[in-house]
Amino acid sequence: MTPRITRFAARAALALGATVLGLAATGAQAQEKFTYMTNWYAQAEHGGFYQAVATGIYKKYGLDVTIKMGGPQVNILQIMGAGQADCIMGSSDLQMMIARSGGLPVVTVAALFQKDPQVLIAHEDVKTLADMKGKTILIAPSAQRGYYAWLKTKYGFTDAQTRPYTFNIQPFVADKNVVQQGYLTSEPFAVQKAGVKANTILLADNGYPSYATTISCMDKTVKERSKAVDGFVKATAEGWKSYLADPAPANALIKKDNPNMTDEQLAYSVAKLKEMGIVASGDALQQGIGTMTEARVKQNYDFAVSAGLIDGSKVDLAQAFDLSFIKAAKVLP
Repeated sequence: MTPRITRFAARAALALGATVLGLAATGAQAQEKFTYMTNWYAQAEHGGFYQAVATGIYKKYGLDVTIKMGGPQVNILQIMGAGQADCIMGSSDLQMMIARSGGLPVVTVAALFQKDPQVLIAHEDVKTLADMKGKTILIAPSAQRGYYAWLKTKYGFTDAQTRPYTFNIQPFVADKNVVQQGYLTSEPFAVQKAGVKANTILLADNGYPSYATTISCMDKTVKERSKAVDGFVKATAEGWKSYLADPAPANALIKKDNPNMTDEQLAYSVAKLKEMGIVASGDALQQGIGTMTEARVKQNYDFAVSAGLIDGSKVDLAQAFDLSFIKAAKVLP
């Protein structure tokens, strides 16, 4: 090696060393890319995830997180299976068990909603679920493989009384004999805005045991990227705690992703999430936001098997759920 080349190599090494030291001094670090896909258009129900992006919580855990929106025609399970999302937002842990029973190796690691926000909305003369027997009930087909199966088992509802729900409240508004499905933070707001007096009944407060808004990933992701999953779970729990305290940062991102979202709708939704203890209630008060318990998971599993929603021989709870990440997080409300 010539003296000139030697001197050049030495200078290059010194420059590289200075760059590395500079990065260390400023705390800079490479951020690992991570994609999470929601189950619907951006809304307050996704607030904690957007909050963790907006306030830099994910970056604190070394993650460069992209949130992709789902929607009515988007199969998020298929997208994750194709490797286009690292984890997804399951509408419920029951939905994820059904997917695993169908052959998709999906594992749930957290559930941000202790209560499923599914509701039934009835006119003011109907005050309980029992009062709905014999009423026409508008539900989406997906509900048949979920909470409606539970309603049939516990309250004696029948398939004959159902009609398709088209995500339009007008049939409900026009007919006082009609009951419709809804999400606590959405359809009741639309019905209220329409000036209709109605009663909203939260299924979770009437015994429906399902968790909701899960973090569900492929088995391979949990095994091969356990550090990233661990960081994502804890950061998301911190994001939800922050969102419920001050939703403004996330709401700005939500409106950017979903321009149809209004400040009025966001405020209503956040208020309902707090009022009804959707995130912060039950086991989450002692064990942390996003917690899941073995006992409740087993309860949901037993219901799914008894209702014929899953094949018990194809779903091993020890493989369908990994609760170690959320237990380690323990972010108290």
